[in-house]
Amino acid sequence: MKKIKMGMIGGGLGAFIGDAHRRASRICNDFEMVGGVFDADFSKSKEFAKQEGLDLKRCYKTVELMIKGELALPASERIQAVSIVTPNYLHFPFAKMLMENRFHVMCEKPMTMTVEEAVELEKLVKKHKVTFALTHTYTGYPMIRQMREIIAGGALGTIQRVDAQYYQGWVNSIIHGAGSRITGVWRFDPEKSGASSCMGDIGVHAFNLIEYTTGLEIKQVLSDLNHIKEGFKLDLDGTVMLRFDKGLKGVIRSCQVATGEENALTIAVYGSKASLKWGQENPNYLYMLSDSDPVKVLKPAHGYNSEFAEISHTMPCGHPEGIYEAVANIYKGMAKSIRGEKFKPGEFPTVHDGVRGMKFIHAVVNSNKKGNTWVRL
Repeated sequence: MKKIKMGMIGGGLGAFIGDAHRRASRICNDFEMVGGVFDADFSKSKEFAKQEGLDLKRCYKTVELMIKGELALPASERIQAVSIVTPNYLHFPFAKMLMENRFHVMCEKPMTMTVEEAVELEKLVKKHKVTFALTHTYTGYPMIRQMREIIAGGALGTIQRVDAQYYQGWVNSIIHGAGSRITGVWRFDPEKSGASSCMGDIGVHAFNLIEYTTGLEIKQVLSDLNHIKEGFKLDLDGTVMLRFDKGLKGVIRSCQVATGEENALTIAVYGSKASLKWGQENPNYLYMLSDSDPVKVLKPAHGYNSEFAEISHTMPCGHPEGIYEAVANIYKGMAKSIRGEKFKPGEFPTVHDGVRGMKFIHAVVNSNKKGNTWVRL
């Protein structure tokens, strides 16, 4: 099948996220990167294009020039989908510009800076009938998809408690000690990062996983955020209490200064009959607990899994898969949508997930500002 021609904004020399997107698109084998705007510095952008073996005529100085240049090409040759892997404040203007010119979009999260921007993008997706995918990466793991299917099938009974945690420690080396680099990190600048650091960058992943796996919507939040260091503008740590419908409650704990932690994202859903637990650092293990049976350990590439989980692994059983394959699953779902093929709900996060994420981030920030009160999403 002919590959979908892909462009990229950002993600040039030394960019981890850009590299992850390119690897994932190759693993899924549905895309071919042909051009883009890889750096604000055009010389660096061209250097990257040379390194990737791309046609320098399709390495553009600005996004506006990329759109103009690609639209001038025959439809069969031009870029069809564009991955946005820039700092947060550029997501909305670039996504809007692309969709207004009928390009499909893969966007890093958080989707926008404000709820209003997110709602506008949702309207543009509907108006222009384009595919918009959001890289909530962890929804691409086979065992998270299996978790979703088990819960949907009712095996847990009535859900009684939901806990999610996302702990990292990388910020410690930046904010403490000699030669603090706070002013040189865009993630710590509200003008570029948005209203939140910790909750906006990683807490929103925990929020997304809760809604993705349970199929439930969080209705209200009460947050207690911590900036850790005096004078620091954004949160680096926080706890968020959650309210769903019908008395169900839960919690999200998130931290970027948890010394020694690497990428400790975990989720646990406790039901009246059984419970499920999953952790990102060992993503091939899904644990099912009950009061009457021994703990069950489910792994990818086994016949006991759902069809959705089984189409989401790329390796035989016993061969570990990781984050590149998870992102590849999201690209695979996006490709199906672009081609008009049938795909399952949940194969890729949509613009609606982006709207929900922005509502969560801003509700959390507002709850903290109001003195730790309940705020409705």
